[in-house]
Amino acid sequence: MADQSPTQPNAADAAAQAAAPLTVVHQYLKDFSFENPNAANGFAPLKEMPTGYIRVDVRVKPMTPPDIEVSLFLAAEAKIGDTTIYVVESEYAGVFRLGKVPQEHMLPLIMIEAPRLLFPFSRQLIATAVQAGGFPPLYINPVDFVQLYRDRQPDLQEAIKDAQATEGAKA
Repeated sequence: MADQSPTQPNAADAAAQAAAPLTVVHQYLKDFSFENPNAANGFAPLKEMPTGYIRVDVRVKPMTPPDIEVSLFLAAEAKIGDTTIYVVESEYAGVFRLGKVPQEHMLPLIMIEAPRLLFPFSRQLIATAVQAGGFPPLYINPVDFVQLYRDRQPDLQEAIKDAQATEGAKA
């Protein structure tokens, strides 16, 4: 019969963890804002459906290697005509540890997988804040981070070239 007592982490477990391509070290709410400019006017039922926009951005800040901070910025504004109903902005971040992965896989891990892991938490914060503001919760549809990455790839490649040129000039 096998011993079923709790075991201490062994070297194989530590090696497996070190081999993970992306590990969440820590995640946190970095910045949050909710504006309800017409709250003093009372909460009469909305006469028409609000319109608005949702903005999504991924921000990256290098840290001591192999760690990197990735922030998911989500913003939403709801209006009826020219009247702003509410504005909500959230920057939810995480510190991620990059494992040993080929260079060509680093950027997709950072720009696709990291924000994909942060999204559900940021989405819930926004839904709760909008509901606490007296409105139906705003459930943001899942974001296609692959397409967002593809759309931003020319800008990202230019930023990488600029960073490499700056590094080369320092050497």
